[in-house]
Amino acid sequence: MPTFTALEGPVITKKSIVAFKKNQQVKKVLSYLYQEGSCTLAKLAEVLNTSVPSVTHIVEQLIDEGWVSTIGTVSGNNGRRPVLFSLNPVGHYALIIDSNTHGTKLVLVNLLRQVVFQRIDDTILENKASFSNFLVSFVNEALTESGIAKAGVIGVGVSMPGLIDSRQGLNVSYPDLGPSGQSFTDWLEHQWGLPVFMINDTKATALGEHRFGRSQGKQHALTINIDWGVGLGIISNGEVFHGASGFAGELGHIQVDPHGELCYCGKIGCLDTLTSGSSLVKRVRKEVLAGQATKLAVYHDDPAQITISQVIQAANEGDTFAIDQLHETGYQLGKGLAIAVTLFNPEIIIVDGVLAEDSLFITNSIKQAINKHCLSGFRNNLMIEVTQLSGAAKWLGTHAYVIESLFTDV
Repeated sequence: MPTFTALEGPVITKKSIVAFKKNQQVKKVLSYLYQEGSCTLAKLAEVLNTSVPSVTHIVEQLIDEGWVSTIGTVSGNNGRRPVLFSLNPVGHYALIIDSNTHGTKLVLVNLLRQVVFQRIDDTILENKASFSNFLVSFVNEALTESGIAKAGVIGVGVSMPGLIDSRQGLNVSYPDLGPSGQSFTDWLEHQWGLPVFMINDTKATALGEHRFGRSQGKQHALTINIDWGVGLGIISNGEVFHGASGFAGELGHIQVDPHGELCYCGKIGCLDTLTSGSSLVKRVRKEVLAGQATKLAVYHDDPAQITISQVIQAANEGDTFAIDQLHETGYQLGKGLAIAVTLFNPEIIIVDGVLAEDSLFITNSIKQAINKHCLSGFRNNLMIEVTQLSGAAKWLGTHAYVIESLFTDV
């Protein structure tokens, strides 16, 4: 039986990673530059409500520490052009890990949100000590391969599906990832000697969309992540809504059919059993095996080969069966979202995940269901959009979670 690798140390704690971050003004400068990209000293002075000489001293300190650099001057100004400052792309990298039921992906990202190295492995997330040990080795090998020294990494962000309690560093859905009675993130921190921040994958996606995507600037937004399961990320008053234990947003596990199928969570008739990518493929395979007339019938002898992408491709080629399946999936999802809209009254809903590839069929049927099942006051100004971040929302959100946590933690 696999056991956990022994603890290593010492660990660089979250409280000591930025030596000067107790200076609130310094943290505000870093946070503003991270979000906005670049600005002048005059703008920073306005944001901090302080004088230009004071902010000049702060920026010079950050330049000396390697956090900030000059990138040129403001264009189009008459006379002397103000200097533009941004975060330094060299050094201070965040290591972002996406572990899920498809595999494991790692990216090293600089402060300008540019990927400088990536590594992908087929190893899928499992509730086993052996997976945790794999993760440790995976990161260590990636750092060696990248040529970036561990001293240049300021933090690690881990996104995973499941019920994640970020405060205690636990994934309740995968309790065996950490040693019994110990925080999983604490264990990882001792293995790598780096601060580790863990976040639910859908919450990471919602954060990425809000900071850098289609819900940017919105105070109230929902992001629906349609993968092998269905997750809901909630932005309330401009921040991710976690709930009391960090579990808010498990839309896929509300009951929609009391006489439906058994969900993997142990309940009957969850929304997941009707609208997730895995349930869609399962239904399609069953119908193809039963002799359904469809372009996908070429897989009749081996329906296990049918994937979501093939269903979407068939629909785009006009296959009536595939279109109907996607429409029904979107409509049932819209019925579930109608409940969320009534509860949270969002300005926008972002559709992300594997079924976002099929933007036309999915979004149209979601809109139909919301129009039918929501009061007009909730839907009159509601926008429903497909992500434009091309699969990057999750790692962007995880990166933001790491950087913002480091820059705001006292």
